Parts: sequence; C-alpha cells; structure tokens
Amino acid sequence: MQPRNSRLNSSALRGAVDLAAVKAAGEAAQKAEQARAERARQASAADADGAAPAQSAHQLVIDVTEDTFETEVVQRSTEVPVVIDFWAEWCGPCKQLSPVLEGLAEEYAGRFVLAKIDVDANPLLSQQFGIQGIPAVMAVVAGQLVPLFQGAESAANIRQILDQLILVAEQRFGVAGLAGGAAAPGEAPAAAPQRPEDPALSAAHDALDAGDLGGAIQAYRNVLAEQPGNTEAKLGLAQAELLKRIEGLDLQAVRSAAAADPKDVGIQLKAADLDLVGGHVEDAFGRLVATVGRTAGEDRDTARLRLLELFEVIGPEDPRVVAARTALARVLF
Repeated sequence: MQPRNSRLNSSALRGAVDLAAVKAAGEAAQKAEQARAERARQASAADADGAAPAQSAHQLVIDVTEDTFETEVVQRSTEVPVVIDFWAEWCGPCKQLSPVLEGLAEEYAGRFVLAKIDVDANPLLSQQFGIQGIPAVMAVVAGQLVPLFQGAESAANIRQILDQLILVAEQRFGVAGLAGGAAAPGEAPAAAPQRPEDPALSAAHDALDAGDLGGAIQAYRNVLAEQPGNTEAKLGLAQAELLKRIEGLDLQAVRSAAAADPKDVGIQLKAADLDLVGGHVEDAFGRLVATVGRTAGEDRDTARLRLLELFEVIGPEDPRVVAARTALARVLF
C-alpha cells in the first residue's frame, strides 16, 4: 500500500522488508561458514596424516551428465561459481581450451568449479543451453546462467573473464564460497551451534525498530568495525541507510522529476529508494537496472552500487532479487 504522506519512518518499511530476514540470512551465512571451516579442518588433518587434501584438483574439475547436472551444477552454484566447458572429442579447439580451463581451476584454488559437458553424450543439455558451436563456456551462479565466451581464448583473457565472474558472483549474487564448502550430495549439512546473542547487534536492531536511524546506522557500523563479515549487521545497515536517505523527500515531486528526466541518475536513485520503501520492489529494481543499462562510467557504477544496496535490504534469497540479478547481469555483460 502506498503511504499517504511523503515523509516515511521505519514502520513504513514493514511492507517491503521483514527484519526477521536479517536474522535468517545471518544464520544461513553462519551455517555455510561453518561447513567451509569444517572442510578446511578436514583438509588440514588429511595433510597432517599424509593423505590427499580434501580440496584436490579432481574436485575442482568434474565431468557432468544430464543425470548429475542438477546436483553438480545447479546446487553447487549456490556456494561457488560453476564454469561449464561444453566440448566434444572431435573438436580440435576444445582440446586446446580444456587444458587451459583445467589449469585455471587449479590456479584459482576453489574460487570456481569447472564442469565439463560432452555435447555428444549429453545432447539434451546442449539443446537446453542453446549451444550453436563449441567450445562454448558458460557459468551458473546461484542457479542463474551467465554466458562467458565461445571459441578458444588465451589464459590471460580467460583470467580477466573469471575475475569479473567472481566479482559478479560476490557482489550481485552473494556467492563467495570456496569449492568444497558445501555438503556432498546425500550428506546432511552440519548443524549450526546456537550462538549467544550479540549485545551490540541487538542494540542496533532495537534502534532500527524504534526509528532511531542515526543511532542504528552508527551501531551497525560499530559491529562491522569489529566483525566486517557480519551478515546481519550488513543487512541492518542497508535498511537503516535506506530509511535515512528518504527522510524529507517528497514522494510525488521525486517521481515527477524522475519521469521527466530518466538520465538524471541522482533523481532515479531517490525514486528507486521511495519505490522500495513503498512496497514497489520490482519497480525499484527495474528502474535501477534500466539506469545501469543507459549510463556509463561513474554514473553506471553509482546506479549499480545502489541496486546492490537495495538487494541487501530485501535479502539474497527473495525471488525478486534473483530476477533482478539476472536482469542486471544481462545489461552488464
């Protein structure tokens, strides 16, 4: 429901954001981190015993079939980017490219997993991905397809592409894990231990709930100064800063100005903030994706960063965020 007045406070955000999502996201991140830590512990123990480390090259390069695609690619892509190499035995350029990709998988040490798909043995996957020629290289991040390149490329060019992919995965999709951090297929994930309530984080949440935006912002920043990776604090700070930005804005005036001048990035950012707080989440995301698409340089980066901030407010698992991330990837690549 659209608020009747143009001056909004924290209660106006309730229709768009559930603060419980902040806690849930933090717990999910803690579980993933715990799983990664356990794999690292097992790898260290294996090294001490003289055994092969848990995260070895054969885990970073996997052969995928139509039967294993869901588990090995889609599910795995929620933890780490999965780069797909479409190849065939008869393809000469494939035989040149594949060793380069496999070497880079080892070089990047788990920042991505290389999935190799034989197009002759898996024609359905080839058809579903619309493969017109090979070698073809794509990626899947958080279940979303990201086209990379077709044909042979040098290792130097591929490194640049991979660096950009990893950046996109971290900043736009929230995927920043290492290969081996997820539970193996059929393996139950480790149960996360109950952690004590963080007084500083509780105080920040309370300030946000009470509408003390300045206090909430400072409290969340204090938490992040001590715990830079604290997901709850990051999401809470994004919410508090959003509400602070819209204080004093006139809703109708901002929307009229945004409609009159689509190229004014500053007014588009304000309109997107108001859209989101008013519950028009798709409108907010769509406005900023369009702004990214029509701008360049500093203006484009400003719009992109604001969109990422709004993703933080809603939460990475929300389907509206997932859809907007896909749209953003299209205009960026």
